Amino acid sequence: MSKFNNVLLYFLTFTVAAYAVYSYGVIPLAAMPPTPMKENFLAHASGIVTHVFASLIALVLGPFQFSARFRQNHLAIHRWFGRCYLGLGVLVGGVSGLYMSQYASGGMLAKLGFGTLAIAWLYTGWCAYLAVRRGAIDEHRKWMVRNFSLTLAAVTLRIYLPASMLAGISFATAYPVIAWACWIPNLIFAEWRINSARS
Repeated sequence: MSKFNNVLLYFLTFTVAAYAVYSYGVIPLAAMPPTPMKENFLAHASGIVTHVFASLIALVLGPFQFSARFRQNHLAIHRWFGRCYLGLGVLVGGVSGLYMSQYASGGMLAKLGFGTLAIAWLYTGWCAYLAVRRGAIDEHRKWMVRNFSLTLAAVTLRIYLPASMLAGISFATAYPVIAWACWIPNLIFAEWRINSARS
């Protein structure tokens, strides 16, 4: 990645991570401003907190895993970060995300969108793990690119939601669409990057 893209990636991931820590770790869920999602969060507090904080592990560690300099200079740390990323971030975050998807606001379309995201996140993480266990490093990196593009749904979701509000689109209209739009374009872009690097 270019230096600008690298800085932007770190900025976005750490900003969203800080926001999530403040929103779900500092402010009690009951004290959250009224939103269409608040009732679901309160009814399933352990599920949402588990999903948020497990997913944050993947969000924060991901950019380091794609740094060639970090990987070359700290290979042992890279491997431990990878175990934490997949074992805690993706596995725990994905399973809890799949559980929480059945309670998503926005009706069946939103539930299917977030549920499919969770399954895709778990699947690409599993494929990345199997590849590295086989020693197929190039294949592992491709699956990790796909997987991290899905991790970044946490970022794009928090861009699209306020953007839809500023555009005057109601939450009921926007959220079911965002449940798919927050990750499908990311995955398409990841596939484009993988194919571009191959050609």
